[in-house]
Amino acid sequence: MKRLRLISLLFAFTVAGTLPTKAQTTVVESDEYTPSVFIIARDGGHKHNHETLRLRVVDDYRETTRKGFRQSHKPHYIFASPDNKFSFALGGSVTLRTSYDFDGVMGNIDFVPFDIPAKKGFANRQRIMMDASTSRFFMQAIIHSGCLGRIKIYSDIDFRGGEAFSYIPRLRSAYIQFCGFTVGRDVSTFCDLGAAPRTIDFEGPNAYNFEFTEMIRYEYSFLRNHMKVGIAAEVPKVNGTYGEHFAPIYQRVPDGIAYIQYAWGEHQSSHLRVSGVIRDMYLHNVSAKKNTTEVGWGVQLSGHISASRWVDIFMNGVYGKGITPYIQDLTGEPYDVAYNPENPMHIQTMPMWGWQAAAQINIMPGRFWVAGGYSEVCLEKENGYLAKNEYHKGQYIFGNAFFNMNRDFTLALEYLYGSRKNMDNEKASANRLSLMLQYNF
Repeated sequence: MKRLRLISLLFAFTVAGTLPTKAQTTVVESDEYTPSVFIIARDGGHKHNHETLRLRVVDDYRETTRKGFRQSHKPHYIFASPDNKFSFALGGSVTLRTSYDFDGVMGNIDFVPFDIPAKKGFANRQRIMMDASTSRFFMQAIIHSGCLGRIKIYSDIDFRGGEAFSYIPRLRSAYIQFCGFTVGRDVSTFCDLGAAPRTIDFEGPNAYNFEFTEMIRYEYSFLRNHMKVGIAAEVPKVNGTYGEHFAPIYQRVPDGIAYIQYAWGEHQSSHLRVSGVIRDMYLHNVSAKKNTTEVGWGVQLSGHISASRWVDIFMNGVYGKGITPYIQDLTGEPYDVAYNPENPMHIQTMPMWGWQAAAQINIMPGRFWVAGGYSEVCLEKENGYLAKNEYHKGQYIFGNAFFNMNRDFTLALEYLYGSRKNMDNEKASANRLSLMLQYNF
């Protein structure tokens, strides 16, 4: 009870401290966009219609700003050439997350069910954290080329490049887009950015997939933007449990990813997407003294349904073998390939699956909403299991509320519950309560 009163008092003081001093505030509609600073370069005294130019430049950034999970807002600072052949924009956000873990503490700054310890001891019962590493800075340029059309160049960084709380800058993305192509570093093509709800927790639902990687991607929209297809070659990341008879080597074949999407509703606000990935994973057979490969594959159904102005539904389900980079809870874990527990001379890909569903209730659309959801990931047995304490299943349950006090300032509160079950059915859980303050600039 004391803990609940303390958290309530902290939340009340935070809200009181951030409320505007005037009784009346201006509500900015979600479809309105005006940059805070707009500068046009001089052109030797030639006259231009600055308002027409401003509208064209603003349209460029409105149309090229991507929506979805962990995406940047529209830029506040834009610098343009007099003929709009080139424009450059800056933006970012300062984010402070305050979290309190109780009845189970994991060794991770994010809420990852895989990392929940099986045993609770004196050192992992409770913890308080304050983290600003998800603060972000981005740069975007748009070039109007005669032969390639509109070219978008984008790059952003946060401060998650090292150990937790080290605040080492990390390059999140750096890519160029033209004629349907994306070349550089971006969120994996297997990720459906519109299929996950917004969370304070940076990791998000454990069955989702949000990873940055280097790629060459091509996308094409048709049927008045109702249909969209994409195909990509992406840098492979393979992790395995090799045993004594196998060893990891450098990869030689990129992961192949493709998707098809159908969108409907006002401004194509709802969609369903089917995605697939195929992987040719190389490793060395120590006993046979030769290299060999194992094929990994995965399929996913994902989407977002805008049921009404007041209700949004998010979901994705994924199944495959050897696809740890494409399931959040298993990313980086050694389960793409593993030796056969019944015959260590053989290697195999590990089956895995996950799903998540969430609903968002827009009490004040674009201003205040509450959301909740459930997510589950399972690593299946294949010819038995490697160890009794090996991960088998993880659950992720969340409930949150977001309040946009104005266009730039957001206040949010979130509760998280997670559990982990091992192959021997040993189970552990963890809880987290988080408060977030975010300012976009």
